[in-house]
Amino acid sequence: MTDYHPSQACIDLVKASEGCRLTAYRDAVGVLTIGYGSTGGIHEGQTITQEQADAMLLDDLDAAAEGVRKLVTVPLNQGQFDALCDFVFNLGEGRLRDSTLLRLLNQGRYGEAAVQFKFWVMAGGHPLPGLVTRRAKERAMFEGTS
Repeated sequence: MTDYHPSQACIDLVKASEGCRLTAYRDAVGVLTIGYGSTGGIHEGQTITQEQADAMLLDDLDAAAEGVRKLVTVPLNQGQFDALCDFVFNLGEGRLRDSTLLRLLNQGRYGEAAVQFKFWVMAGGHPLPGLVTRRAKERAMFEGTS
């Protein structure tokens, strides 16, 4: 697979989907979070600067990109790569690794894989409107229609 890196379109999708909070908070399922959705090593009451939030986002996206490069065995274009990076950023590498989306994609069934985005909209056992919107944007990015 080509050694893509998350594009500005990917960064913009994460920022639009996550929003930015400079004080630690609990997300929809209770995970301690800060910035644009960073969850590693965050503690109650923590605050960061906008510059720190931006740096954390880039670090987190680099990690997501590494996961995508490791798991995907078929060629991707930039939009497909970006969509998968956003997916991994939001849900984690393990969710992609164990998904029907990845299985279909690695079989070269790109169209069928794209349909799978719509199934990843639950948090805490309930569909979240923000996730429905995010998955639709990922699918459009993946299909080159965004």
